[in-house]
Amino acid sequence: MKAAARLALVSLAFAGMLAAQAEPLPGGAAPAPAATPSPAYSAARARWQGDLAAFAAADREQLPEPGGVVFVGSSTIRMWSRLAQDFNQQPVVVNRGFGGSTMADCSLFASELVVRYRPRLVLVYAGDNDLAEGRTPLQVLESFAQFASTVRAALPDTRIAYISVKPSPSREKLLPGIRETNNVIGAYLKRLPNSDYIDVFTPMLAADGRPRPELFRGDRLHLNDEGYRLWQSVIASHLQETTPTGTSVAQGAR
Repeated sequence: MKAAARLALVSLAFAGMLAAQAEPLPGGAAPAPAATPSPAYSAARARWQGDLAAFAAADREQLPEPGGVVFVGSSTIRMWSRLAQDFNQQPVVVNRGFGGSTMADCSLFASELVVRYRPRLVLVYAGDNDLAEGRTPLQVLESFAQFASTVRAALPDTRIAYISVKPSPSREKLLPGIRETNNVIGAYLKRLPNSDYIDVFTPMLAADGRPRPELFRGDRLHLNDEGYRLWQSVIASHLQETTPTGTSVAQGAR
């Protein structure tokens, strides 16, 4: 996609986000659900009922303190079992990764999986499953813009970070779409105040421009320990910039 066309589409997404934002709710509370859920929301909720129920049960046992860091997204986040330990300088780390979710799913559940915890920073990883299911980079951008709009409407001071779509060996044929998705979302975030684009894509490529297989499990899709160490090193610098002083050791949530 040419740069001018990309910028025009990003500008439209940004304008749409601003138009969709409502007044922040008192205390940063999650907005009340619509009286009649959309068909897309109802279908997604039925699909992810087990994961959502598990999150609700964990919250009933111990609701994470506000002001922490929330990670939300697909199985790459869900399978990050050492997430809280890897970022133990943070007072609260909440893992809300679920299954093979999409950016579209994350946008539908932004109130339940992000806003309710009132974090100071949310990091989202999603998009490659959207592309694998046939969505376009611009559709992924639209979903991310809606996600950001929902978070900002309720929590205007929360920083939003997007972790770039990774280059998986099993999805190497999607690399052109992955690059375009990262490009348009990166351009969008340059226009969105208090936000970050976290590039894990580039360091996951070998010198020949292909995905580095040593970073992945046998399925050539999910990260192994070495892959997560790379992610931790890239993401840590962004979290250090937002780490509050005088706080206690992190506590994990699921």
